[in-house]
Amino acid sequence: MAAAMGEIEDKLAELRQTFRSGITKSGAWRKNQLRALIELLQDNEDKIFKALHQDLGKHPVETYRDEIGLIKKSAKYALSCLDKWMAPKKRRLPLLFFPASGEVVSEPFGVVLICSAWNFPINLALEPLIGAIAAGNTVMLKPSELAVECASFLAETIPLYLDCKAIKVTNGGVDVCEQLLQQKWNKIFFTGSPRVGSIVMSAAAKHLTPVTLELGGKCPAILDTLSSPLDIKVTVKRIIGGKFASCNGQVCVGVDYILVEKKFAATLIESLKTTIKKFYGENPKDSKSISRIINEYHFERLRKLLKDPLVADAIVHGGLLDKENLFIEPTILLDPPLDAEIMTEEIFGPILPIITLNNIQESIEFINSRPKPLAIYAFTKDETFKKQIVSGTSSGSLIFNDTLVQQLCDVLPFGGVGQSGIGRYHGHYSFETFSHEKAIMQRSFFLELEPRYPPWNDFKMKFLRLAYDFDYFNLLLLLLGLKR
Repeated sequence: MAAAMGEIEDKLAELRQTFRSGITKSGAWRKNQLRALIELLQDNEDKIFKALHQDLGKHPVETYRDEIGLIKKSAKYALSCLDKWMAPKKRRLPLLFFPASGEVVSEPFGVVLICSAWNFPINLALEPLIGAIAAGNTVMLKPSELAVECASFLAETIPLYLDCKAIKVTNGGVDVCEQLLQQKWNKIFFTGSPRVGSIVMSAAAKHLTPVTLELGGKCPAILDTLSSPLDIKVTVKRIIGGKFASCNGQVCVGVDYILVEKKFAATLIESLKTTIKKFYGENPKDSKSISRIINEYHFERLRKLLKDPLVADAIVHGGLLDKENLFIEPTILLDPPLDAEIMTEEIFGPILPIITLNNIQESIEFINSRPKPLAIYAFTKDETFKKQIVSGTSSGSLIFNDTLVQQLCDVLPFGGVGQSGIGRYHGHYSFETFSHEKAIMQRSFFLELEPRYPPWNDFKMKFLRLAYDFDYFNLLLLLLGLKR
């Protein structure tokens, strides 16, 4: 352990030295690193496909959609916008400060720590790295040790493409994480569970280090009654895509449960069953298009959720478990007990509870009675109901009539609120997350405002009142002696 601590301290010392040299602040360096990252992805597609299949059983198409393609898109977007993001932002100053000018300059925090998660081990490592590079920081990247092959790939490949004095990868388990958190960083970016997020935040607080926490929670899908068969078909496909077709439910923004009116539940269940068969065949276990559970610990965690007798009684589809192959069949539940663990904790797996309501309007109160989710998905054509959901709920994001698409959009912030996270990233928001916005104001020696200084008197009080009220007309009269 002492050797590992020494290695971490040596890496950190080199990162600090590199940042102090100023090289990472130049636009040319940042662009070169982003281009190198794109090249890394292009050159190593087959290796990434293989690593993700070994870690999670992901199909190459799923891997390209959620990992390689998405990160290439993000890196190219950052590259195309970098000059604009880096440019000082001019600010108009009130007349009170004349003659003066003001601007906001984005500067890098310094040496940052990025701790990524195992469910999207390439995406969740490289997406924040893009922001950290674009903002001009040096970076220590800690991939999740649970995605063993992907962590090994990142550690071996990143130094071959990126500046190894400015961007380093450290692999290891809980002990390495603890050692990293003992160090002083200028920023920590963590993706993972709320439980570990609180540990990260506590460690950061000792050094007053700013943190971004990308956590999770139970993301509901509100399903209003839809009259069109086509609308129902599209809705069900998007719900299944947002639950099972992305890492087999092991995703923080995945649909955790569905809220629907009782009268529509039977139709919904039959549509879900039909679409699951269409996506994965009669025997999903034989499908190459469905990921497996990451390890035995998480398999057992999910198995225990299903083995609760009252939860088991709620199964209306699926329920097959294969521990040897770490496979759990897409499973649908109807009205499991609301106090069961499956309805109080994030599921993070291929189990989809359906909760029935007398009236879909009750969904707002249902959601508000629980911790704020990372996302809310609502399928409805009712514009009044949409406005009620917007104003009546709080979540990291709110998506109408689709699932998961918000994470593909570079111009919208991605992040949680409350227990689902602190801060946001993607696109320009990543640049802002890893930057300090420094206010710069320049004034002239001309036109000194004496009312700023003692000795105080009635004239100076009148001057300050008018100045702070932006009453420049009467202020001018006061200065000309035309107003008392």
